[in-house]
Amino acid sequence: MRVTKLKLALIGKDVSKSDSEKIHKFILERLGVACEYERISISAMELESTLTRLFQGFDGFNVTIPYKRDVMGYLNEILGDAFTFGAVNTIVCKTKIGYNTDGVGFLQMLRANGIEPNGKKVLVLGAGGSGRSTAIALKNVGANVFMYRRDQELLQEVCRELGVSASKDPEQGGYDIVVNATGVGMHDSVGKSPVTDKAFVGAQTAIDLIYLPKESEFLRLAREAGLKTLNGEAMLFYQAYYSDCYYLNRRANEKEMDELYLEYVRKNDI
Repeated sequence: MRVTKLKLALIGKDVSKSDSEKIHKFILERLGVACEYERISISAMELESTLTRLFQGFDGFNVTIPYKRDVMGYLNEILGDAFTFGAVNTIVCKTKIGYNTDGVGFLQMLRANGIEPNGKKVLVLGAGGSGRSTAIALKNVGANVFMYRRDQELLQEVCRELGVSASKDPEQGGYDIVVNATGVGMHDSVGKSPVTDKAFVGAQTAIDLIYLPKESEFLRLAREAGLKTLNGEAMLFYQAYYSDCYYLNRRANEKEMDELYLEYVRKNDI
């Protein structure tokens, strides 16, 4: 039976300014599906009760910082990239199956912007759900990936698990691409950067998974250092498209997603 309407949501610590609702409604409308989309900001104490409500009354939902790993214990099955990454950002309620579309969304964003990570030395700042997803996606397409987080013991553990290298000091520079997957620079940390401009020495490209503000302090520093900069707006769109394909049980189409993104950019003057 063809799906004509979906009831979806996004959960995270603070999703009040997220563009997810606008993006999902745009994509699904173009695919001929009506959509209700609720943004739900919750504390860790509210996670279990919120998941119960979503499983009972929604078709699916997206998960963002900091619950991409926490939700895994409430699911029946974790498939594909979600299993590999150890993080879930898309859940189909009927089956309680978790997926992850961050990695494919990230790589589609790079492709659309002419960024080729194969053979490049890439530093990923942050080792949470987004950092892990980004690191593995980059590794899978041939990048030489280094990760950094302040807690070096936990960093070593994550790097061993993912099969990537650990960076002791991101300020040493020498990377081709620097990716901020920490969340520093948004919400109550607007105006802050996880690194200084020293981290950009020798680099050509800086990517921030943050898209609000449009230019984070991290990207401002990178731009002033002469790097090509890219925020996470396109990644959010592409990963939303892949999520919607899971909700609708349909195959993703690269040409379709690119055409939809270009239309979305024109419509919203991005």
